[in-house]
Amino acid sequence: MKINEGYLLLNKKPGYSSFESLFAVKKALGTGKVCHTGTLDKFADGLLVVLAGRAVKLSAWFSLCDKRYYGRIKIGEETDTLDPEGTVIARAEPCSREAFESAIPGFVGEILQAPPEYSALHVNGTRAHLLARRGIALKMEKRPVTVYRLDLVSWDPPFADINVHCSKGTYIRSLARDIAAAAGTRARLAALTRTAVGNFSLDEALSPPDPEHAGRESEEEREAIRGALMPLSADLFERRLGIPVLEIGEKEAAAVSHGASLRFLPDGLPGKETAGTAALFHGGALAALVEKKDGSWKYGYVTNSG
Repeated sequence: MKINEGYLLLNKKPGYSSFESLFAVKKALGTGKVCHTGTLDKFADGLLVVLAGRAVKLSAWFSLCDKRYYGRIKIGEETDTLDPEGTVIARAEPCSREAFESAIPGFVGEILQAPPEYSALHVNGTRAHLLARRGIALKMEKRPVTVYRLDLVSWDPPFADINVHCSKGTYIRSLARDIAAAAGTRARLAALTRTAVGNFSLDEALSPPDPEHAGRESEEEREAIRGALMPLSADLFERRLGIPVLEIGEKEAAAVSHGASLRFLPDGLPGKETAGTAALFHGGALAALVEKKDGSWKYGYVTNSG
């Protein structure tokens, strides 16, 4: 593996965008080929799973991971952005704890959720937040998301703290708004921490230097970032991403490197017959990521693809 290729776990600080939070990583690794696999709002903090080098092409598979959050909701006040950075657009009497807890079960399981107007989603080809800032009225279509678990962990009016385990694409800002509405009041987020992405935990993450110090980090700080970069190992796919690993021989590895037919792969992987994705390894190194489409295996990612 190249020194600037792999993944690392970053503890994003509040007050910076997810993009800004990558500045120190790019400088330390000496490459602009760095991406995160799921945006955190500027006011939020917590886990960013970051990919570097050719690994950036694996972003789509990392983005499928479920998420866990710890959120603080301010009850009785709603902003246009549904977070502390917006303009207050509505106030209401705070609800009781009982009303709030009674509303929670309605937001567990598969639900339809309207994303915030101030979001990075595209509306007619333009980011929604750009349209919202121009004063353009938006109708955000509801989308199916899944909330696996939602717990009220603290009640200290006007604040309520929640733990959320949810699918990708779930907006905790919208969740705060909708729970409050069901309880007869208004609300926004006051703070948000992403504590886990799939099997990646915030406890494992590195806290980077502040983005405004980019280019002026100490060698110790840069070495810490380089040391946090992890390889694209079989353990990453098998244990972290839940993607089965298949070891292939030298002949097959050579065929894969040239994009040859994948007819040599079994229809079903041993013990994972229904798997739709598999990571092919040869000699301890990732050769390709393949996907089952229309009954046959297709290439999703090949290590020599640049």
